[in-house]
Amino acid sequence: MRKHVLAITYTPKIEAVRSGECRQTIRKVGKHAISVGDSILFHGWECKSYRSKWSWKMRVTVVDVIPIIVYDTYFQRIGNPLMPIWDGKWGDLLAQKDFIDPPTGIALRDVLFKLNGGKVPTEPEKYQIIRW
Repeated sequence: MRKHVLAITYTPKIEAVRSGECRQTIRKVGKHAISVGDSILFHGWECKSYRSKWSWKMRVTVVDVIPIIVYDTYFQRIGNPLMPIWDGKWGDLLAQKDFIDPPTGIALRDVLFKLNGGKVPTEPEKYQIIRW
């Protein structure tokens, strides 16, 4: 079991995470992939990210991790041949569970790209749907 510290910076999602209504986040896979059983300390920032104190914190235990590959027009669960497009029912459902505003797959795609470098990737990228 690993311990992780992650910030929640997407404003429409913060209160839903804090209240327990939102129990999912989608993260680009970094140096350390997250696994079932891992502990995550989520937190917010008082002002500017990385330059202010934490405004809140909350520890959770990961119960499900779904690895996905993200493309500009669709996403794919690793090991599953189904390739849902962002602008479809599966993209919309994923956006609703992630408290994206508006709750559409297109908005979710745009938020993911904005929070992870600000541009549409030219190559497929690995992400994880993390649930607690």
